[in-house]
Amino acid sequence: MKIAIIGQQDFGKAVLEAFLARGDTVAGVFVAPEKEGAKADPMKSAAQEKGLQVFQFPSLKSPEAAQAMKDLGADIGIMAFVLQFAPQEFVNIPKHGTIQYHPSLLPKYRGPSSINWPLIKGEAKTGLSIFRPTDGLDEGPVVLQKETPISENDTLGTVYFDRLFPMGVQAMLEAADLVVAGKHREVVQDESKASYEGWCRANEARVHWHNHVDFIHDTIRGCDPAPGAWTTIGGRKLQLFGSKKHLVRTFGAVKGKIGEITEVGAESIRITAQGGQVEVSKVKPEEGKKVSAAQWARDAGVAAGTILGS
Repeated sequence: MKIAIIGQQDFGKAVLEAFLARGDTVAGVFVAPEKEGAKADPMKSAAQEKGLQVFQFPSLKSPEAAQAMKDLGADIGIMAFVLQFAPQEFVNIPKHGTIQYHPSLLPKYRGPSSINWPLIKGEAKTGLSIFRPTDGLDEGPVVLQKETPISENDTLGTVYFDRLFPMGVQAMLEAADLVVAGKHREVVQDESKASYEGWCRANEARVHWHNHVDFIHDTIRGCDPAPGAWTTIGGRKLQLFGSKKHLVRTFGAVKGKIGEITEVGAESIRITAQGGQVEVSKVKPEEGKKVSAAQWARDAGVAAGTILGS
């Protein structure tokens, strides 16, 4: 098939390379312009190395973007990790329209941080959706979905890089084949089950130690590796990674005060919260690199009894 691909970063690059590897024709590549001083987008670099036509329009709503898409004569448009708004006048140009990847089980978790939030909210599963983009945010009919379980100690990194990334690349190929062959079904999203979550950024990633240990553990792993859950020590930010939780089911039996480091072990530290403790294996000080939590504690002179969050 002859495709036009719209995307960016490593996922866009992987999807581009997957279509090329199986012999499809990539008529053109649309990549968002890089910010001033930033490195070239990996997808852009890969496309240029292969001699493909690359477009970088500040807006896909422009007449120039629409004309470029028309000139390509593509069978289908492929949207792989796209942060630019793509209007219907643009996505409907290819012969079989356009399909888009979203890393959640739509209609749940629409929005830009759709991988973080299922973990933060303690979901037992997540997945990906290939859907028809509309002018609404992640609201178009679904062509294909794939599920994956979330284990107790999964992180954003393990869910995305180990599963949703490779599954997503293959799902884009599968969905494109179905659409071009006319063998797909389009399932309208059930708005009664829809949810939208905004960005998961620093404010959302802050750990409040008075919360239950379940929620703290889920926040840390849902922000691991990015944006990085954090607390403070002596007024300075400390990011937390590699969490495991230790529940205490007997009332009043939790060791230590809320937010207290109760143990500095060989590789990790333990911190008390409501209903138990979280064990953290790595930290990143405000001015420093990610290191073993125990090594950080020893180097910084942080001992059991230290209270975090101050």
